[in-house]
Amino acid sequence: MKKTTGFYPAVSPKVRPSSAVGQAGGALLVETVGALGLEGTLSRALAPWRKPLSSHDPAKIVLDLALTLALGGDCLADINMVRCEPGVYGRVASDPTVSRVIQTLAGDADKAVRAINKARACVRERAWDLAGSQAPDHGCTAKKPLIIDLDATLLTSHSDKEQAAPTFKRGYGFHPLCAFVDHGEGGTGEPLAVLLRPGNAGSNTARDHIQVIRSALAQLPGHSPKWRGNKSVLVRTDGAGATHDLTKWLTTRRLSYSLEFTLPHDTPDLLHQLPQEAWSPALDADGQVRQGAWVAELTGVMDLTSWPTGMRVIVRKERPHPGAQLRFEDVDGMRITAFATNTTPGGPHQQIPDLELRHRRRARCEDRIRLAKETGLRNLPLYSFNQNRIWVHIVQLALDLTAWMQTLALTHHEARRWEVKRLRYRLYQVPAVLTRHARARILNLADHHPYASLLADAITTLRSLTPTLDTS
Repeated sequence: MKKTTGFYPAVSPKVRPSSAVGQAGGALLVETVGALGLEGTLSRALAPWRKPLSSHDPAKIVLDLALTLALGGDCLADINMVRCEPGVYGRVASDPTVSRVIQTLAGDADKAVRAINKARACVRERAWDLAGSQAPDHGCTAKKPLIIDLDATLLTSHSDKEQAAPTFKRGYGFHPLCAFVDHGEGGTGEPLAVLLRPGNAGSNTARDHIQVIRSALAQLPGHSPKWRGNKSVLVRTDGAGATHDLTKWLTTRRLSYSLEFTLPHDTPDLLHQLPQEAWSPALDADGQVRQGAWVAELTGVMDLTSWPTGMRVIVRKERPHPGAQLRFEDVDGMRITAFATNTTPGGPHQQIPDLELRHRRRARCEDRIRLAKETGLRNLPLYSFNQNRIWVHIVQLALDLTAWMQTLALTHHEARRWEVKRLRYRLYQVPAVLTRHARARILNLADHHPYASLLADAITTLRSLTPTLDTS
């Protein structure tokens, strides 16, 4: 008898036929596709690109790539991990077929992008309708608006790609501008629009911001009758979006905004004009009073004649944390920041400290971008700019599927807020064995896995939604 002296038991590998399923938790995403009718909607949208007598639907290939990215892949070849599990994901096209479909869609990229976006908007409306009170747009009013966050990011290109260019941070690659809808504290978020741009694209180009906002609004369910002219949509962005042209455009469209604002050079004089009673304690992330931070409205002492009517400027001063180096724009040892908004005062959650806290929560957009990079956006794997545009929309589709799955299937569990890394480690990698009984496929989840029951309940929840779907 041989004794084991290591910490772990020794195992002997053997490759042989097995009904075991790798990443069985990916069935959650498959069930999300079925519950929302995404396969049929996308198939009809991409029908013009399906060649006669072809055995693979372009929509199925696009969805397979989206599943691949959601499960952790980052290039076209990673679709092989989905292909090896036909019992869960069905027939998956070969690598050459996948490449040809992407090339075909990129041949008329503008039309293909519009088709994919139209399908996404249609399915988003179904998802939010099924989510009910958990939907981001539930109960939205001018006092409690739906929030769209805008931010840009840099993507490094490690090889020469079409329209890749030097960036302002001395890198090389692309500079996409992204728009996400914020699900609030109880959830994550989902992408509405991503505009792929060369690396030398401007940070504060109003034309690009307006284009992204238009695309984002088109993704909102019932956009035409519901979201126009009642300020129930709030656009939130950093200082790059605080331009005169964008602010005027938002005002004429009767959209609410909360924009980081660059204060003028005479800020110290302006702050000294504010009486002490004008300052209110700032709030922390939990809505409690934050020690050493105050907020006040600067509108009355500033010259805002060149800005749209109704614009307010709110300033925050805070003691820097110990060891922090003071900046040139700091005043009297205080760190000074400001933002502009057209939200009028009134109501318990529209006081100056609440508005300032609402604006600071824009930092969630940076988390959304980080998650997008972990879902395929970090690596643009193709040379052609139009092919990479298609890739970016597949990334958005993968993020949509993840957000919709969490909203519909994990509503009352902490997994509703899990990020993609945790979803992959805890849910998607649950081991299982696929069996057949009475003409049905049964996914036998390992009962020793700590999240097997959560996965089973989530799949059952999504299955229960499928009969309620009207795909006509």
